[in-house]
Parts: sequence; structure tokens; C-alpha cells
Amino acid sequence: MTAYSFSPTLVLNADYQPLSYFPLSLWSWQDTIKAVFLDRVNIVSEYDEVVRSPGFSMKVPSVISLKEYVKNQKSPVFTRFNVFLRDRFSCQYCGSVKQSHDLTFDHVIPRSLGGRTNWNNVVAACRPCNFKKGSKRSKEINMFPIIKPEAPSTNLLKKNGRYFPPNYLHESWRDFLYWDTELESNN
Repeated sequence: MTAYSFSPTLVLNADYQPLSYFPLSLWSWQDTIKAVFLDRVNIVSEYDEVVRSPGFSMKVPSVISLKEYVKNQKSPVFTRFNVFLRDRFSCQYCGSVKQSHDLTFDHVIPRSLGGRTNWNNVVAACRPCNFKKGSKRSKEINMFPIIKPEAPSTNLLKKNGRYFPPNYLHESWRDFLYWDTELESNN
């Protein structure tokens, strides 16, 4: 048996926009081949690599689009990661940008003082700022969030996700990502 190590496939919605930017909507080559055979996707671009079986061979898709449009959720799920994405991975007290594993989330009104764990009361914070603020109110310690916390739209999270590209971007994906990037000019 041959072990394949193909790159993942970028998955676009029926409107040719990625299902999500962060994390980027990617499928394994196995899931992609299965979706092709079930006629659920259109192949938009292919890698040079070929997958083979005794009676079949095909190039591995690098970009696919779904045949049926998948609607976005009306409102994003409240998760630690989505809070970080809403706040663009920056501490809302000092403004420093961090990796997700270097961030915590802080209750603007501490839970010990009746604060709730929801979009309107939780912000991303670096560990030093979170430790400094502790269980005090913002006005007691003069530490206020840079941006007032509120529930984000799905579009805001998608927009923010565009600022954090993954470590790997295949050349064939570039036409479908980062719609707002400036086009190269040959002047």
C-alpha cells in the first residue's frame, strides 16, 4: 500500500469564496476525492500529483467549490478562539498582538463581581495584563478595553481571519483568498 502525502484542498462555497478564512477551509485529499465521486463539488484547480488505483487515476484537486451554497451561521458561536479572532489576537488592554496560546480572556466585569461570560463582557488579554487587572473593575485600576466588547458578525470574523494567513498557501489558492489585496501592476 502506498502512503500519499498530498497537500490539502481549499474548499470554496458555491459563490467561490472560502467557507472560512480562519481557520482556512481545507479538506484532506481523501475527503476531496470522495466528494468528487459523490458529485458534491466542482474541481476548480488541480495539483500535478496524481492518485491512482488499479483501474483509476486522477490529479488531486487543489481547489474545489461546493455545488450547493452553504449559508453562514447568523451569529458566531461564543468560543475562546472566536473572542481572540474578534479582537484580532491582540490584548485589549495593552494592544500587543499574540499567538492564541499566549492569550487569555478577561472578564471586563469580573465574575466575582457578577460579570457574565459572554460577548459583551469578555476580551482577549495577554497574561501580564490579565494578571495585573485580576478581579478588579476597569475603573479601579484604570485599565479599559481598547474596543468595547460586543458580539461580532460572521462577516467581521471572516474579515479578521483574512489578516492571519496560515503557514501554508498553495499558489493555486491565491486567486480565491484575500479579495482586498492590491493587484500587482506591471508599469
